[in-house]
Amino acid sequence: MQFDPLNRRDFITLLGGTAITLPLPVRAQPAERMRRLGVLVNLAADDPESQARIGAFLQALQEFGWTMGRNIQIDYRYAGGNADRIRKYAAELVSLAPDVILANGNFGVGPLQQVTRTLPIVFVGVTDPVGGGFVASLARPDSNATGFSNFEYGLSGKWLELLKEIAPRVTRAGVIRDSAIAGDIGQLGAIQSVAPSLGIELSPIGVRDREEIERAITTFARVPNGGLIVVSGAVVIADRDQIITLVSRHQLPAVYPFRFFATSGGLISYGPDLLDQYRRAAGYVNRILKGEKPADLPVQAPTKYELVINRKTAKALGLDVPPALLARADEVID
Repeated sequence: MQFDPLNRRDFITLLGGTAITLPLPVRAQPAERMRRLGVLVNLAADDPESQARIGAFLQALQEFGWTMGRNIQIDYRYAGGNADRIRKYAAELVSLAPDVILANGNFGVGPLQQVTRTLPIVFVGVTDPVGGGFVASLARPDSNATGFSNFEYGLSGKWLELLKEIAPRVTRAGVIRDSAIAGDIGQLGAIQSVAPSLGIELSPIGVRDREEIERAITTFARVPNGGLIVVSGAVVIADRDQIITLVSRHQLPAVYPFRFFATSGGLISYGPDLLDQYRRAAGYVNRILKGEKPADLPVQAPTKYELVINRKTAKALGLDVPPALLARADEVID
């Protein structure tokens, strides 16, 4: 039997139409890969500043599409300023083999790089990453770590200028610094470079724990006309309430590196917006999770600085804040 040409075409059309209407097999959507993030925090878990930093980071991370329990799992470790604990927690996080680790400060990055030179690390608030040996250069880290530095050395001299401006009678300045952080030496040098022009005698004061902090401040306060500069470090940040209490007790004017010192009762602070840095760190974590290497991501300097004055503390110290200084402040606490 031969097909009529017309009928043959109709048959093929019918066959094609039938094929189109057949149900297609249902394909399961591939499950989104769960990624793992380690977070090493210098402060205690219940520290309000710690909670604010992690909150800012998580909010920014979510804006990049990372959601807890759906496509990312986060392991936290809080050291509370304890050096032994930070080393232990650094080893614990590395043993979990996360895709990337977020770490705070020299205090956190150093112990991490002692146990891994391969797992990606994004840091926030590191002083002198090159001097600390964490990266080869700021522009090209050539390392398993990159992130955000917290100070340029030129800023350090500004602290001494602010101290003299808000407390003109100061002729002696003690620089409270975490003696475990090598980067503080560069900051100290910057402060020393401006001291002669301001007529101020400088006294570096290295501290390692609460006992040394109390002893150092008490001893320094015995000679009149003194003031303090508190340099960033895990120990001084973790024990900031103790420092502020001691400074108040001995009626010492003091300049601090971060806003949360002033909001906790410190006289004046000038430094980077750390919450902004944590938001920006989420961007680097996102880029690494998507395949980029820390070695290729440049270390970035702060883009936002804050000058905060606690006028209530100034009154308690008998200081009149100059109007020009108040006009420059980003925030005044009454």
